Amino acid sequence: MMEIILATLVMVFAVAGLGLGLLLGRGPALTSCSAASCLPEGRCTDCPLRRSDRDVPE
Repeated sequence: MMEIILATLVMVFAVAGLGLGLLLGRGPALTSCSAASCLPEGRCTDCPLRRSDRDVPE
């Protein structure tokens, strides 16, 4: 029973933290793919959303 209460509390704190961040103007949480797009090397090499060389306008 204690594990269920603890897991519920962890989830409530996680959701409350994300909601508080949205209310304070931080923006939505980034997925790993969108966070990697901010890196200098861009998205991961096997990312399906990565632009290929033929997608870049000339």
